[in-house]
Amino acid sequence: MLPRLICFLAVLVMTACARIDPPEADGRLVVAIRETPAFFQREGPSASGFDHDLVTAFADSLGLKVNFIKAADPYELNDLALAGRVHLAASMPLGNGSLQYSTPIRTVTQWVVGHNEVLGPEQLSDLAGQTVEVMAGSPLADTLRGLDEKSRPQVVEVPGVNEIDLLARVAEHKSELAAVHEIQLDLGVNFYPELSPLLQLPGKIEIGWAFGGDKAGELRDKADAFIAGARADGRLARIHDRYFGHIKRINASGIAKFLDDTRIKLPAWRRHFQLAQDLSGIDWRLLAALAYQESHWDPLATSPTNVRGMMMLTEDTADYLRVKNRLDAQESISAGARYLAELAEQIPGAQHPDRLWLALSAYNLGMGHFRGARSIAKSMKRDPDVWYDMKQVLPQLARPEIYARLKSGAARGGEAVIMVENIRSYYDILTRFEAAHSSPYPAQPSFKLR
Repeated sequence: MLPRLICFLAVLVMTACARIDPPEADGRLVVAIRETPAFFQREGPSASGFDHDLVTAFADSLGLKVNFIKAADPYELNDLALAGRVHLAASMPLGNGSLQYSTPIRTVTQWVVGHNEVLGPEQLSDLAGQTVEVMAGSPLADTLRGLDEKSRPQVVEVPGVNEIDLLARVAEHKSELAAVHEIQLDLGVNFYPELSPLLQLPGKIEIGWAFGGDKAGELRDKADAFIAGARADGRLARIHDRYFGHIKRINASGIAKFLDDTRIKLPAWRRHFQLAQDLSGIDWRLLAALAYQESHWDPLATSPTNVRGMMMLTEDTADYLRVKNRLDAQESISAGARYLAELAEQIPGAQHPDRLWLALSAYNLGMGHFRGARSIAKSMKRDPDVWYDMKQVLPQLARPEIYARLKSGAARGGEAVIMVENIRSYYDILTRFEAAHSSPYPAQPSFKLR
């Protein structure tokens, strides 16, 4: 710690005169952020994630642009804020150090994770003598070092990694134990189903924003008002649902089967999905996720109701799309992509990514039932252009007192919700393990996912 402290003090001296002006001075909010799945990710020129969306919404509320500065770990987040080089550091543990902090955005439990093939600790005292890896600068290091001496493990802070990287090391037998927050554990199990949560550590950690630079107190007060408003009007819940609402839908065996099929089956169809992206502008990995949900990548799949092929097209939909042979994989994938794009075009008021999740539900239900659900949503004072609201409305289509009011009649809207949430999980996995495809044609902005 001493060499790092010396280096940081030197940086403070060298940069003291370079502290940024308040955000109103040049119309931008400078934000330090860590890159990690579902919180902040870049793919090409665009970015997404929970932290990205919430910070961007805060900046919009102030009439400011956002300038994101990537930090390697929580140490660097803290240093950038202390040095006054950023206005805000995202996803910081609260009350640690001399910075000013927002009210909590989320509260998380802490877990020690191992491989399910290896017997791990069952109680805190079993940690004694064990080695537990944590991300450099993580408050989990303090939690572990603060355990009673009879339970205290050897803590190794690993630099240059995020929590999902740590979990990958455990899954690949490169380390025995890692400590992460619960939400990172839930995400990690979707990528590595062989992980096993072993011990919940004592205490919880509150996560929020830290503020540095001039007028940090004023900006903190504005942030607290924004967070309170976002919590009250549901915006915080909607953003949380956008990135985490689907991650516990598929069990570990289902994820393991999907990963096996990705290695064994997907290579034969990858190019077909990429060609469909060229045609529709929809990420090929999303189309592959849809096809897996529909047919498990079986081009000859047939349901008892005569829905057939890789994308499980009905006979009427196939006729509409001029499909000659539903069992031809390339024809089915191309038609399914075009159909999904057409459905999304019929939901012009929705923003990305809600528009795509809504279009997927219409793919399952049919546009008639989907329009009926939208009218029900309005009568229930739910927003028909927001997936978070619609996934609570769609199951109502199976209730007699609801579908009696609709021309389209009853529908299994709950199944449509499950389908969309499963596709989101499969898509998350594919975006981690499969490369993006650069289409030679300009993507349609409505369907560009990242």
